[in-house]
Amino acid sequence: MITQKIHLKAPDNWVNDPNGFIYYKGYYHIFYQYFPYAPRWGTMHWGHAVSKDLVTWEHRGIALFPTKKEDQNGCFSGSAIEKDGTMHLVYTGVRYEDADPEDIHVCRADHLKSAQLMISSEDGFYFDNWADKRVIIPPLSDSPVGHPADTRDPKIWRGKDAWYLIVGSRTEDSQGQVLFYRSEDLSTWKYVNKAAKSPSFGWMWECPDYFETEGGSVLLLSVMGASLDGPSRSCHGNNHNICFPVKFQEDTCEMTIPDTWQFLDCGLDLYAAQTTVDEAGRRIMTAWLRMPEAAEAGWIGMFCPPRVVEVKDGHVYFRMHPNVQKAYSREITEPSQASPAGYRVCMNLSEGEEADIGGFLIRREDGHIYTDRTAVCPGNKDVLLTACTPKIMEGTQLEILVDENMVEVFINHGEYVVSQAVYHLGKWVRGGSSTVLYSA
Repeated sequence: MITQKIHLKAPDNWVNDPNGFIYYKGYYHIFYQYFPYAPRWGTMHWGHAVSKDLVTWEHRGIALFPTKKEDQNGCFSGSAIEKDGTMHLVYTGVRYEDADPEDIHVCRADHLKSAQLMISSEDGFYFDNWADKRVIIPPLSDSPVGHPADTRDPKIWRGKDAWYLIVGSRTEDSQGQVLFYRSEDLSTWKYVNKAAKSPSFGWMWECPDYFETEGGSVLLLSVMGASLDGPSRSCHGNNHNICFPVKFQEDTCEMTIPDTWQFLDCGLDLYAAQTTVDEAGRRIMTAWLRMPEAAEAGWIGMFCPPRVVEVKDGHVYFRMHPNVQKAYSREITEPSQASPAGYRVCMNLSEGEEADIGGFLIRREDGHIYTDRTAVCPGNKDVLLTACTPKIMEGTQLEILVDENMVEVFINHGEYVVSQAVYHLGKWVRGGSSTVLYSA
């Protein structure tokens, strides 16, 4: 089995969305969208990785693969829940009605049907793909509820008196929405309600995640084709991960989504975020880093280390998980002394100052944090080389995780984070003040 530390990366070929993120029987499990045959998107399987501490990860091979009519062209994204000592995975299965004859991994003209399926496991490691899959929500053919092709990525949770499920979808006139279902037994699911916003929030909503914190309830969405902040935000086809502070009425599944929103991460490379609760009861999140090209070893796709999610005065914070901080405990004087897992930089960056992390530039100007990865990332029309946070509320502290293919800049304990894919970083750290480096 392949073992990795801190940053969970594709074991080979291609990965995208994290799925089924859960702490179960002493292990953290992350399943993920996986195409095992080439470093490109294709017929989706679920890969599987586990960890005891959110730091050291072990890939455990393929957990789910197509076997049924409803998932014959892919096991798309989903989530996990524990009930009575059994892990249950829910996911979207797809069936192409018009596959490309020259590439069976591609569907032509959106001619497909999506269904929601469930599969269970007592140990969380073995899943009987042949016998245990069952359809819990069939394709929404000719339904006014949601789109038959674009209804996917169920996230499940336990409410006060029942199980609830939120799934991404779109309307017939191409406006993003989420659908809510309820079940008493995890087998029979009833549609209850839906929620949407304006067309500026995209034509399709993917990977929804609803959860509660002490500071308020949050909805995470991956919105497709959004026009949120003008052309300066054009990146990854205007598909972005965003979050809202929301209000949710459980008995009616009525969700109030305000006009207030924020990017999950200001680097705009992260997508398809999913949360769970860790061993200590903290809400934690991971997400897929969209890489513009494969790494030198030929793989493409990785995940940000888990972050603690908190809400303060309506603002969502994503702070570095204490297990990750603790893993970087060996003080070093320069990046060349770091382990293969990379290093952590702690510094202060005052107004007008700039830091240079191996060619990745960070500066503070007019109260904003700006980054520029031009020197360490291939440029093309889908890559945003520069990034900017909203105005920082207070403080000058930066905490930076540096991996050979990812830089994560945490500002004031997660007030904002800027995470971006990088390539061929140099071995230096310059600028800032009170700078200290730590290796894993």
